[in-house]
Amino acid sequence: MSIQFQIEARRGAARAGKLLTAHGAVETPVFMPVGTLGSVKGVAQDVLEELGVEILLGNTYHLYLRPGVETVRRMGGLHRFMAWERAILTDSGGFQVFSLNELRKVSEEGVSFRSHLDGSAHFLSPERAMEVQIGLGADIIMAFDECTEYPADAKRARESMELTVRWAGRCKKYFEEHKNEVPWGGSREDSSQFSVLRKIEKR
Repeated sequence: MSIQFQIEARRGAARAGKLLTAHGAVETPVFMPVGTLGSVKGVAQDVLEELGVEILLGNTYHLYLRPGVETVRRMGGLHRFMAWERAILTDSGGFQVFSLNELRKVSEEGVSFRSHLDGSAHFLSPERAMEVQIGLGADIIMAFDECTEYPADAKRARESMELTVRWAGRCKKYFEEHKNEVPWGGSREDSSQFSVLRKIEKR
């Protein structure tokens, strides 16, 4: 199954739609609770289901450090790890790495950083960010990006944007070569999706 988006209604510039994923439909616009480490703090899974939550967000950076992508993969991916059968989106880890400030170094190849937990050294490239998210088994995964600091002059903003575009190309290439490696099993193995946040043009 390929991910699909269909527009259900329009009113002026506003749109209501439905995003179809391997783990169910998500009606848009949508409120997406954050399950940073595989759970939404203070809210039980059954309550989320009763509230009609259709998609959760998982934090790649934090899950990569603890419990680790291989642990989640062996358990069948985030859906089984969380006992959540509905859709999941994972971020790329770029913002969290950016927020480490003095603990990170950005290069063309990726970002070297030290864990905020124990100071251990790590490296995230666009390819590694894809590998981690595929291993987590999210329905929607995000391209690795550099989060530009603020304020930034026009030259710095352009350089950051161009680096992110180059990284996005590397992300897509890795994804296309490895998209069938999601840990779901069965017919869902070819359903992992690649998504790059991009500006939606006014229609």
